[in-house]
Amino acid sequence: MTGLGIPLLHGQWAEPVVAQSTNVQKQEDQVIRNFTLPKAPSDAPVYRPAPPVEDVPAPSVPEPVTSTPAPAKPEPAKAEAKPSSTPTKKTPASQYVLEFNRSPIVGNRLRLQGVYAESQLAFTRPRNWNLQSAKALIRFQHSPALLASRSNLTVRVNGTSVGSTSLNRKQSQIGQVLVDIPTSLIQDTNDIVIVAQQNTDSKCSNPADPALWTEVLPDSKLLFNYQPQAVPLDLSRFPYPFFDHLSLDANRLAYVRPTTVSESWLTAAGRFQTAMGRLADFRPLSTRFVKTVDDLQWNDRLVILGTPAEQPLLKTLKLPFTVSGNQIIDGSKNALPADVGVLMLAATPKGGNPILVVTGNGPDGVAKAAQFLVQPQNRRIGAGQAVLVDNLDDVPTPPTRQWERALPDANEFKLSALKGSDQEPLKDTTVRGASAPSVEFNFHALPDDHFTRGSAMELVYSYSPQVNPRTSAIEVLLDGVVVGGKRLTSETGASRESVNVNLPENLITPTSKLAIAFRLSAREQAQCGVVTDQQLWGTVHADETRFKLKRDQSVQLPDLKLLQVGYPFAAPQDLSGTAIVVPDSPSETELLTMLAFSERMGRLSQAESVKLGVYTTGTLPDDVRRQRHLVGIGTRDKFPFNEAFDTKQGFSLGGAFSRLWHQQTIQTLPDKGGVIKEVISPWNDKRTVLALSGQQASGLSTVKDVLNQDPWFFQVKGDTVLISANAQATSMFDSDAYQLESLQQEPQRRLAQTNLLATTSRFLQDNWFLLPAGMVTVCLLLYGIAQLYIKRLEGEKR
Repeated sequence: MTGLGIPLLHGQWAEPVVAQSTNVQKQEDQVIRNFTLPKAPSDAPVYRPAPPVEDVPAPSVPEPVTSTPAPAKPEPAKAEAKPSSTPTKKTPASQYVLEFNRSPIVGNRLRLQGVYAESQLAFTRPRNWNLQSAKALIRFQHSPALLASRSNLTVRVNGTSVGSTSLNRKQSQIGQVLVDIPTSLIQDTNDIVIVAQQNTDSKCSNPADPALWTEVLPDSKLLFNYQPQAVPLDLSRFPYPFFDHLSLDANRLAYVRPTTVSESWLTAAGRFQTAMGRLADFRPLSTRFVKTVDDLQWNDRLVILGTPAEQPLLKTLKLPFTVSGNQIIDGSKNALPADVGVLMLAATPKGGNPILVVTGNGPDGVAKAAQFLVQPQNRRIGAGQAVLVDNLDDVPTPPTRQWERALPDANEFKLSALKGSDQEPLKDTTVRGASAPSVEFNFHALPDDHFTRGSAMELVYSYSPQVNPRTSAIEVLLDGVVVGGKRLTSETGASRESVNVNLPENLITPTSKLAIAFRLSAREQAQCGVVTDQQLWGTVHADETRFKLKRDQSVQLPDLKLLQVGYPFAAPQDLSGTAIVVPDSPSETELLTMLAFSERMGRLSQAESVKLGVYTTGTLPDDVRRQRHLVGIGTRDKFPFNEAFDTKQGFSLGGAFSRLWHQQTIQTLPDKGGVIKEVISPWNDKRTVLALSGQQASGLSTVKDVLNQDPWFFQVKGDTVLISANAQATSMFDSDAYQLESLQQEPQRRLAQTNLLATTSRFLQDNWFLLPAGMVTVCLLLYGIAQLYIKRLEGEKR
């Protein structure tokens, strides 16, 4: 792979940065000889993020409360506060309000129960913030039975106490406390801990007393005053600022739709969105189309993908490489070759939105530029405001059963072979205290794993002295179900003890979690609710804990529940086995659905490349149709595969707003619902076809929303899902926004790679009702053979 980066340093063009695999000097000379650098622009592109502007003024900050405040009326929840004035050349300080109710663990309240209780929330600081001040406004209610002299509420940020107040409100009145948070405490990732120390007795409070409670209200908030900082655009920082994993808001991508939607544009856009989905992981990502830079909203990141002929908007932008006519030219006024990819960074005229240009003078160049960004090993070496991509190394396709977030393909492995939430191998882990948290990690089976009896875990652990052997134990839980355990019997502690635990075959799934819990009790009795337990600890040894699994490859399709983990479309993980097909003239809704599916597959896969293919109905090659899993997108009248709805048993959509199920046919007026349906491919019985459709664009839009929103996507199951939108819902986040109806009607086919014994065993398990008839048949056959043998012996004796 070779590329040319041209960064701007101190107002002058730096020497070309050449990225290559071998013979550095020779290829550098070749790049400089073939491509002349353009004249340096007067200014480097700079992204100057502006604060959001709305017509409503920012809410006033309440003053700190006194010891006996009057009841306060709860304020309505706001995602963020907006300044009332438009930012000037010198950006004024802005305020951001982060409500507690944005955290899923808060809900209607955050309850603190017992003599000593605490709860923790995490938050981030966006990269472009110059933080001026930070405050925490905590609104709460507490039990009227608490003693004010022995009860208080404390706020800690990153382990440092920043404020406290007595729990002295009468009759459960709402109280509030406003505390200043030193800006020096705020880091990229932070946590705020609310601690309640509660007593109802002046000498000794019963820890189980239900009167020991305090509730933090969901309209509690963090208030940040900050100044947005200008961000020099440089590809060495990619994906920032087009995706900021520290952002408190959803990252927003805006694509410019090309004049003509070609196969090359579809594939490049699908792969780029897949890569953005991988970067986003669990974080929200918003995607839409715009026509010009004037259509951009606050916080939009513009992506212009395609050749200059497909994207006329390129001619109006100030770019490192000049666009003349429909060609990108170098410093010598020569057009770049059609197979050279060009990546450029720019900003809108006022700098309020960054622009990423993925282009080239031909489809091959656009494909190379997009592929450079989706392959981590390549984009790491990008730099400057422009990169020319000449040659690009092909990344080998990983094995079908190599999933980074699933169990290893080997049947025997150590705990250290698994990865934690930080995607790093698990290490020895120690937990402390009588209420020590569990050592929890993902134990995701591969989607086509079929487990049989005999899977086991050999857990190696150590624990501290001073435990009470009568009430201390270690437990192993699989998805919350205890599958094994052992008493901790030594008062002097133990080092590297082991216990063998059977792993039930029916509990191991592609979404399983395994937890190891130390139930530690101190030898000394607790006094007055105060437990001295920090001397208690337990350690799980990752390099010595082993797993031995009994499994084979066997899966039944179609099954949309497997789509929740990406199967079979994410096997292999670079998506080279999947092709998306849209109508020849796709609408904006169909394109957004294509991007939504690509993004979802990115969130569910991990690989060093993306090889997803996207085609139109007329450009789909026959070999792709036969050899890949297909995803058809479009309204019913434009759907690419009529075969997906030509079924005798399952649900299907027909013409004239008709719906067919079994022998029933109905017509609806109107039909605004969406349909997700999976069937065995009629062109290859080892592949599947996924249909994302609806009678109208509004129905297809509901499918897109389900793909985008985790709470809805992880409800799909069966072979068909019917989606209907609730017109009364105020937001797609409303729990009643959509109704999903799952059907299982299509005949399933088992795909398996097993030996003869396993195949026979699986056949008998699936067809157990044949056993009695088979046993009778075998007995009669043996009886007949025995009779013939006896008659033959009698004949010989005569």
